[in-house]
Amino acid sequence: MLRIEGISKDFGGLRVLNNVSFGIGEGTVSGLIGPNGAGKTTLFNIISGLVKPTVGRIFFGGREITGLSAPQVTEQGICRTFQNIRVFGEMTLLENVLVGMHRLFSYSAAAMLFELPNKRREENRLREKAHEILRLVKLDDLADRKAEGLSYGEQRRLELARALATEPRLLLLDEPTAGMNPAETEELMREIVKINTSGYTICIIEHDMKVIMGICTQLAVLNFGELIAEGSPGSIRKNPLVIEAYLGKEALHA
Repeated sequence: MLRIEGISKDFGGLRVLNNVSFGIGEGTVSGLIGPNGAGKTTLFNIISGLVKPTVGRIFFGGREITGLSAPQVTEQGICRTFQNIRVFGEMTLLENVLVGMHRLFSYSAAAMLFELPNKRREENRLREKAHEILRLVKLDDLADRKAEGLSYGEQRRLELARALATEPRLLLLDEPTAGMNPAETEELMREIVKINTSGYTICIIEHDMKVIMGICTQLAVLNFGELIAEGSPGSIRKNPLVIEAYLGKEALHA
């Protein structure tokens, strides 16, 4: 589904990514791991159109998307979440999800101005879809509550719901369990697996190895901006370069 070819990125005189190439298969849950500062979030920013690469090309569904803006990348079917929660606290959960659906509203300016029946039908359809997405992440019973009153774990799940509202083919999750307690992490892992089995392809940046090894079928490992390994969780766990750079010797016995 996604193919990254020779991506490099320089910020001034500092090269943070160097000739990175790998692919993500359709229908998979893939993981992108590595030490802090390895370039993982920068790569997500490049894929999602927030940052342009210095060198290299990106293909999605067979089409080159290198250099597209973030809205254009979203139009192609890629959406991402961020390390820092960005929900709208003063809005309800339902409204937060509807914001994510803005590109799906198809009625005309005239229909909006004169409150024509097709506008109301379209809004009702999208509201029902928003409820379906909230049900998928087990938040529908809180649909009319303001987001500012949610627990940390619930806010993470709302952010996930808002990303799903864009109808992505590929969902990029940047440290989705950051700051969660073990119970919240377990719950989110189950939600991610459920979302994947619902037809979404997912790629995750995550430091929690229990999460990565528990739900991913393919891993790519970055270190100092370079891809040092790619393969199944089992092969990555035993890779000497990965153990030295990131996992540590205890990973051999985990």
